[in-house]
Amino acid sequence: MYALGQRDFGENYVQELVEKQTELPADIRWHFIGHLQSNKVKFIAPFVHLIHGVDSFRLLQEINKQGEKCSRVIDVLLQIHIADEETKFGLDEKEVIELLQYVEAQQDALKNVRICGVMGMATATDNAEQVKAEFARLYAIYHNLQQSDFLGKAYFNTCSMGMSGDYQMAIEAGSNLVRIGSLLFGSRA
Repeated sequence: MYALGQRDFGENYVQELVEKQTELPADIRWHFIGHLQSNKVKFIAPFVHLIHGVDSFRLLQEINKQGEKCSRVIDVLLQIHIADEETKFGLDEKEVIELLQYVEAQQDALKNVRICGVMGMATATDNAEQVKAEFARLYAIYHNLQQSDFLGKAYFNTCSMGMSGDYQMAIEAGSNLVRIGSLLFGSRA
């Protein structure tokens, strides 16, 4: 994939991301796409291109702290809980709005983080209508945030939804970033 010109790669696990980052070419833009624990941010902060799953204000604060230590701004996506599953992480719509209002009001408080959009994972189900409805809901939230007074900045431009099994429905719903690792590289061993 790299030889074909692909430069964006993602990883679900911090330890594997750190190992791959040291072994592979330096111009790769690394995306962290798994559930990120606050105590592991420091390991990826020096090089990560985009953190996909910010699911709490506390995590956002830690990313900012580690970004400051590395003298860089770290791009993130806010994870919104759209699935009908308790095992999925994410903020609800009210929490997202409250968080963004705080960030806007306290601009200097989180100066080493740039919120670039939202992401979400649909329910793991064969019910295509349910998945489509969840994607439509996430896209509506994304669109409303883009139009809001407190966001609308040029860098808030990512709606990430869809994985190998449902990416086509996600693209139809408005996704502009999909995560299709197992489709390209096969399932994890």
